[in-house]
Amino acid sequence: MACMLLFSRVVPSSNRHTRTCICLFSLSLSLSYLCYCLIFSSDAIMQKTSDSTQNCMRLMSDGGKKLLHKSLFCTLSSDSRGTRELSLHQGNQSNGTLNLNTVWNNTDRPNNNTGNVKFGNKKLPNAIIVGVKKGGTRAVLEFIRIHPDVRAVGTETHFFDRNYDRGLDWYRSLMPRTLDSQIAMEKTPSYFVTRETPRRISAMSKDTKLIVVVRDPVTRAISDYTQTLSKTPDLPSFQDLAFQNQSLGLVDTSWNAIRIGMYALHLENWLRYFPLCQIHFVSGERLITDPAGELARVQDFLGLKRIVTDKHFYFNRTKGFPCLKKPESSSSPRCLGKSKGRTHIQIDGDTIEQLRDFYRPYNIKFYEMVGHDFRWE
Repeated sequence: MACMLLFSRVVPSSNRHTRTCICLFSLSLSLSYLCYCLIFSSDAIMQKTSDSTQNCMRLMSDGGKKLLHKSLFCTLSSDSRGTRELSLHQGNQSNGTLNLNTVWNNTDRPNNNTGNVKFGNKKLPNAIIVGVKKGGTRAVLEFIRIHPDVRAVGTETHFFDRNYDRGLDWYRSLMPRTLDSQIAMEKTPSYFVTRETPRRISAMSKDTKLIVVVRDPVTRAISDYTQTLSKTPDLPSFQDLAFQNQSLGLVDTSWNAIRIGMYALHLENWLRYFPLCQIHFVSGERLITDPAGELARVQDFLGLKRIVTDKHFYFNRTKGFPCLKKPESSSSPRCLGKSKGRTHIQIDGDTIEQLRDFYRPYNIKFYEMVGHDFRWE
């Protein structure tokens, strides 16, 4: 109607057909313009969301706490298997922070956020802590997994020694989701003394990096026995298990607690499948006195930036063991379980000296093989 009134004054009334055509042409131009505006606005919104998602992914892979656009923030959460997830939220204009607690919250926890999108893939481990039992493997795992570029299985999988027949697909399914820039890890201390394990890991990947936490074999054997005794109170005495004939100094090498500490014997088997440069040895003693120093060397070995430093640790005098300082998401520090730092049973000096004499040649050979003197005398 507006078009008709407008053009009635411009075009003579005899040309009514002409006026109608002009009016329809004007309306079509207006509708075309409105459609163009709507399409352009939709593309801009979609592009903005896509860019923000990419920023979230980039920031998570960098492991840093950085600011995004003021109207957007991204959040990381974990599902019940420890899978970290990404969600993008429209936020308040005054709230522009990135909520990242990945350094401290790299542990399994329930997920109440059902609207998040999973990211990353499950892959076979890049590195494995293969030993040794009662050497400090749990401490190394818990300390290294606070690094944002490390994702680790919390429990021991025992794939290469007990569950190998389940296949690599089953093993991969146990792994946490990781980004391409992240390392997947697991730890099973019994691998080091299982004869088939080096060959099986090599068959999976010859590039797998191996970590072995070693400790004075005499102290390690006593710790091993103390743990077993706490579960089996009627266990024979340490001396009865450690010796075939103590008066003659004959050590029973069939007892697992003794055999594990013969490190050189086990290492020979590993060196048939892996070069020494792919095996990193952590000192269980220095892990207690200088956890940051030992973790620095672990990070170097794994090709990681040194993010886990002395600022993350404090020494718990009650346990006689280092603990992680209070993370941002918790009201209390993180210490290892009650079984860690347990007081050992008392063993008489003569027994200890006999065991030191037994282990001495194995220790010397081990020092020569790895090129480092751990000073266990």
